[in-house]
Amino acid sequence: MFNPVDLPDVIPLFPLPGALLLPRARLPLNIFEPRYLAMLEDTLKTPHRLIGMVQPIEPASETRPERLHAIGCAGRVVAFSETDDGRYMITLGGVSRFRTRHLHSGFEPYLRSEIDWSGFARDRGKPETDDSFDRPAFLALLGRYFHSTGVTSDWGSLEKAGDELLINSLSMLCPFGVEDKQALLEAPTLVDRRETLVTLMEFALAGSGDNGALQ
Repeated sequence: MFNPVDLPDVIPLFPLPGALLLPRARLPLNIFEPRYLAMLEDTLKTPHRLIGMVQPIEPASETRPERLHAIGCAGRVVAFSETDDGRYMITLGGVSRFRTRHLHSGFEPYLRSEIDWSGFARDRGKPETDDSFDRPAFLALLGRYFHSTGVTSDWGSLEKAGDELLINSLSMLCPFGVEDKQALLEAPTLVDRRETLVTLMEFALAGSGDNGALQ
């Protein structure tokens, strides 16, 4: 667990559409672009080994740089291995959300940013619970959503998972758009994230002709 004094002022950023990392969750990544291979090599030399995952708003063009959402989540490299063709398979462990303050574009081929960690103290505390969670109704909605979208998962593990692990894992797994993923990231509490997740699943089901809603 990171204390506020251990969190660095500047971290590298990895903009990746649809790749959501949340505090206390794990995100596997396949690193192959030269600039991000360089980012990883530099990150592994630091004591904190943190990489900031952020959602892009617009890709870069010839006339302007890539636009990024201001709030992301930092993850610590907790596992990595190199493949025979020079790629890295890594796992990030979610540490804390952050707000970008000032982007650095120096000699490195990747972005770095000054980071504001304030406002996200709960991310570095104990796992959250959801006392108002109606798990049977939620799982029934989830089953319809999985059937509609063709998503597969280990249903037994989902049923046994704690509130935070279940809600955060589904937020990361479900194939929502970039702005939807950002809304899940920015949800202030686990209850807010669960309510956002339910709304997104219900909206997807309504679009597919399944109008059954979670009451």
